[in-house]
Amino acid sequence: MLRTNPPRVSVIIPAYNSMPELTKCVTSVMEQTLGLDKIEIIAVDDGSTDGTGDELDRLAHTCAALRVVHQANSGGAGGPRNTGLDMADGEYVFFLDSDDYLGPDALRRMVAMADENLTDVVLGKMVSVGGRAVPTAVFSHNQPRTDIFSSHAYRTLGCWKLFRRSLIERLELRFPPYRNCEDKPFTAAAFLNADGISVVADYDCYYSRNRENGNNLTLTAADLVHRMDGTRLCFETVARYLEPGPRRDRIMRRHVEWELCGPLRALLPKESEQRAREFFYPQFRHWARSYATDGVFQQLTPPDRLIVHLLRADRYEDLMTVVRNAKEDAARGNIVDKGRVYWCHPFFRDPVKAVPDVCFDVTDRLPVHHELDEAAWTGEGGVLRLAGHARIESVGALEPESRLILRPRGFEHPDIRIPVAADETSGFTADMDLSTVDSGAPLGPGVWDLYLDVRARGVSRTVRLRQARTDPSGKRTAPPKREVVTVPRPGHEPTTARPFFTPHGNVSLEIRLTEDEPPCQVTGIAWDTSVPATLIVTGRLTDGPSRHPRPTSLRAETDSGAVREVPLLYAQDGRHTGFTARLPVRELPPAHWTLTLRTDEPSRRIPVPPTKGLTGTHWFRVSRLGRPYYAKPLPRGSKGALVLRVAPVRLTVALRRRLGR
Repeated sequence: MLRTNPPRVSVIIPAYNSMPELTKCVTSVMEQTLGLDKIEIIAVDDGSTDGTGDELDRLAHTCAALRVVHQANSGGAGGPRNTGLDMADGEYVFFLDSDDYLGPDALRRMVAMADENLTDVVLGKMVSVGGRAVPTAVFSHNQPRTDIFSSHAYRTLGCWKLFRRSLIERLELRFPPYRNCEDKPFTAAAFLNADGISVVADYDCYYSRNRENGNNLTLTAADLVHRMDGTRLCFETVARYLEPGPRRDRIMRRHVEWELCGPLRALLPKESEQRAREFFYPQFRHWARSYATDGVFQQLTPPDRLIVHLLRADRYEDLMTVVRNAKEDAARGNIVDKGRVYWCHPFFRDPVKAVPDVCFDVTDRLPVHHELDEAAWTGEGGVLRLAGHARIESVGALEPESRLILRPRGFEHPDIRIPVAADETSGFTADMDLSTVDSGAPLGPGVWDLYLDVRARGVSRTVRLRQARTDPSGKRTAPPKREVVTVPRPGHEPTTARPFFTPHGNVSLEIRLTEDEPPCQVTGIAWDTSVPATLIVTGRLTDGPSRHPRPTSLRAETDSGAVREVPLLYAQDGRHTGFTARLPVRELPPAHWTLTLRTDEPSRRIPVPPTKGLTGTHWFRVSRLGRPYYAKPLPRGSKGALVLRVAPVRLTVALRRRLGR
């Protein structure tokens, strides 16, 4: 295949004695829906002796997109990856281990995510084959554009990701020549400098598996000696790119837990006494003193705090005692003292050891098991009854001092604490009279989040009140809206209360002045699949009181005052009256457009709420010589409404699209 344009993606495969898994690995790239005209495969045989090189040559004869390099064994995966990087021509680079394979649509989806959101790194959902551990938290949902401080992305520092190659070259990134942990500092540097990170979580992109013969490099090079250089470079990389402070502490915590405390606890006791004391211990102590700041220390679990404390205090013998007995000591249980819960470790309050109590304090880490069982209005008034159960693990039954807490979201107001009735089975019931709950006054307008202050044996833990259970359709049913009737008093206007569940099942309460109660609800926002760059907004008139006229049009407005409007078309849908509006976004000039619903009251506009499911879209504008444009949703605007950015695609991307790549 004669390539006339640079590939979109360079897939780099380091291979050493990779049979028989190698064949599926390579063919999974050949079968990508993105198309081989947009992919180059660079497979580097790192001195294999099991036929890996011959199999790569055979596959190359069947696929012109596959380039094979044979080189002397380098001792790790970093060397062949660097060879591939030096040869790569793609706009993006993807590293695929020869043990693993891709889902057929993986690269197309990841490239589309990077293109639409202009992100530098894309994580594709990983799947375990044969029990190999893979990260899961970061793949709970699609994330078009995020960063390491707003997601769990930094928990996965393996290099099996899509990287924008310009980022790699700008940072002059290459893999260090280590047998283990060589990819962590590489990925960490990319994460710390990336202009945005995307996550594809709705498709199984990367299948991670153990080899049949068990000789995965992470298993054969798992000793401490193979980890130390990579660990040191991880700490140095974070220190290089982040200034001291809370942001650095948050990232350093990951390395203190996973690269310092974990391997020290699991592997240091396996070393000889001399090597442990003279070689490994000084390095661990240096990292603890240099990078485990007080801010990091406070975030650690008690077992890790104890290790860091002993390292800082230069107490080698005590450290070795702790790590050798770690498994046994982990099961020793807890003790309650003066409202705090402590781990019953042998060193706890031993006057000879003199270890601070903070190294054993587990109070803030004890799980609180709780569930909302009932949420309903009682009678005809504004009394909302909430009932459920709650307990603090390993402490005791719920006590009468427990409280339900109403906490304002985004505005100033003291927390409102409401007594709960507790029973001996850790059940609770709370009745909130919204007309008098605020020290005899009605609950004020705004969103109030509900928390539970769970108390047992003097120990207090505050958790978000939630309902984990859903109905067979996966939904939770909240009580309907209700107008709160109060005794007329100056300064207190009639309000409408709307209990609701957040997407995670947390309970919240929205209070609106009845005069401000919106006459409608937006139920759907999506791009028309038949007409390019046309946004469809659907909704319905709301039940309950409203003193405002219903909306008449969908309005798009810029900060400079430019306005476009399209009418709402109404139709009866069962018991409800629904509406639809179709906005031709392709006709909007470049700008940030805020979307609202307009009513006949000039000052009354209803925000069109942002939605996580809305992605960007592209189209070609004939009036601009066929230049491509895009529209993408931005974070919530100042009016709490959906904002669309309309702009031309960058010329380099436009050229690539015009060439059919």
